[in-house]
Amino acid sequence: MRGALEGLVREVRRLLPDQPDVAGVFAGCLPHTLETTITRRPDGTTFVITGDIPAMWLRDSAAQVWPYVELAAHDPELREMIAGLIRAQARCILLDPYANAFNAEPRGPGHEDEPPAHPLVWERKFEIDSLCYPIRLAHAYWRATGDTAPLHGEFREAARLILATLRCEQRHAECSPYHFWRPNPVLPTDNLPSGGLGNPVGHTGMVWSAFRPSDDACTYNYNLPGNMMACVELAHLARVAGEVWGDEDTEREAFALQGDIEAGIETFGVVNHPEFGRMYAYETDGLGRHLLMDDANVPSLLSIPYLGYRPAHDPTYRNTRRFVLSPANPSFFSGTHASGVGSPHTPAGYIWPIALAIQGLTATDPDERARLVRTLTETTAGTGLMHESFDPDDPATFTRPWFGWANSLYAELVLRHVALTQTPAVRG
Repeated sequence: MRGALEGLVREVRRLLPDQPDVAGVFAGCLPHTLETTITRRPDGTTFVITGDIPAMWLRDSAAQVWPYVELAAHDPELREMIAGLIRAQARCILLDPYANAFNAEPRGPGHEDEPPAHPLVWERKFEIDSLCYPIRLAHAYWRATGDTAPLHGEFREAARLILATLRCEQRHAECSPYHFWRPNPVLPTDNLPSGGLGNPVGHTGMVWSAFRPSDDACTYNYNLPGNMMACVELAHLARVAGEVWGDEDTEREAFALQGDIEAGIETFGVVNHPEFGRMYAYETDGLGRHLLMDDANVPSLLSIPYLGYRPAHDPTYRNTRRFVLSPANPSFFSGTHASGVGSPHTPAGYIWPIALAIQGLTATDPDERARLVRTLTETTAGTGLMHESFDPDDPATFTRPWFGWANSLYAELVLRHVALTQTPAVRG
């Protein structure tokens, strides 16, 4: 464990003397990504697997190292590791901006039923958040460390490709080269309708997405949480363009695209629910149809303040949150040990620790946040680590025992909890 992480573990133990179980799980989760999923390469890049799947997701890898970003300002090894990941993610995007996950080495034969892809592509499911998380990480790294070196070269090229791809997918049917179809899908949600093209949509200014952050196919192909994240990260990209590159054209283009997307969200993505009032839909087609649900994976509707799209006290978010955390959300489940949001991606009734952590990170009530820290700590089934999902009536029944993203989010939640309830000296 790096010195900076050891210091945080000691401080959390000191601040939570009456909660040794929380401090113990935190001590396991905080360094877990660093100790088990990261490979530093001779070329200066960093490859981060998700855990029990030996591939690097753009989304997961950025989220897995997120608790280390602030520490990188004072730890040269962490700084080099994150800078290497920023470079690796940029190279992945330049290989294929429609891919969501990548191999460490070129894949061999036996993938004849896969969509056409570069040999380094693990999976080619187009998800907006896959293009947003690398911007989020690079911007936060720059603000924390002041180091602009990894934001030049390939990252700048990748940023231009991100903008071009998002612009294209505003009018998917007219200009997109993308489709996704597997003759023998592993999961029922692995294919897009209409031979891999998706359902019809109307123009909204939002960006079309084939898949959700869960890697499940969208029902209606404007995913609202993904577009919300794009709004936030395009503003971050504009800031990088203006302040780091001195590139006014890219700065203007990023802000213009952000404006288009936000107008689309607020025009086409809001519904008036008879019970919850004005709230956001999870997906829409721009033709009058909406999907009212939420999914555990981030970006989600529950994560809106975490993403930075709207604050936690925003009335529309508050209404949306009440919906998400109620039986009206088809992915909300309750059991004897926990209640929270799950996903169609895992067995019906299972709850995701990621969603419980996001609920805590977006809570305005300290008691709610403390309760969620306690719930997560008590549902590890004795492993001391988070899982992908678990049965709320029997936490010993779970999916994916090695899942880096969930461990990092638990660590982030505990840091936030300690910072807000104990002392401003500890930052999440």
